[in-house]
Amino acid sequence: MQKKLIAEFLGTFWLVFGGCGSAIFAAAFPGLGIGFLGVALAFGLTVLTMAYAVGGVSGGHFNPAVSVGLTVAGRFPGSQLIPYIVAQVIGAIAAAALLYLIASGKADFQLGGFAANGYGEHSPGGYSLVSALVAEIVLALFFLVVILGSTSSKVPAGFAPIAIGLALTLIHLISIPITNTSVNPARSTGQALFVGGWALQQLWLFWLAPIVGGAIGGLVWKLVDDKD
Repeated sequence: MQKKLIAEFLGTFWLVFGGCGSAIFAAAFPGLGIGFLGVALAFGLTVLTMAYAVGGVSGGHFNPAVSVGLTVAGRFPGSQLIPYIVAQVIGAIAAAALLYLIASGKADFQLGGFAANGYGEHSPGGYSLVSALVAEIVLALFFLVVILGSTSSKVPAGFAPIAIGLALTLIHLISIPITNTSVNPARSTGQALFVGGWALQQLWLFWLAPIVGGAIGGLVWKLVDDKD
């Protein structure tokens, strides 16, 4: 179990450090910024690379909503759910702390949004709470369907991380303007702790919506999964 939790810590750390780090340091770099497309790809690459690196140890969840969805679908034991979530949140916080340490080394450092998730005036595109709630639920739902389908015994083995990484890239392409894209409560928590204020006040949505979406995704997969 210990090795599984370490793997989840490492995978979630890499997801936050690579994904949020690209948003903080590279997205708007003068003249050379990677923009939304680059950030979306960065998040997808973090999951793809760590799914191959440590997915064989822990299953490669790196996200409380994924762990919940897999539990609902009967693919993950409920007894391990809380320890997995704790490891994921600690990994996200550790990554956010390191990002803060690096970012604060800039001469004219200003924290700004720090890649935190938000709605209303804190949504990149000014989208409402309802828009954010619906988007996060739907995207987490389909993320779980992709994960469960691509890891099914009926599809070719070894390609699941590619499908999952591309799915996360697509999710970010859709929803960065809406919420700065969460679909991952751990990722949201790490950044919110350092931004404080509004980010902590809005954090509830980025726990509720992805977990609800993940759970529904697990149920949907049970309806469509052909085990015969």
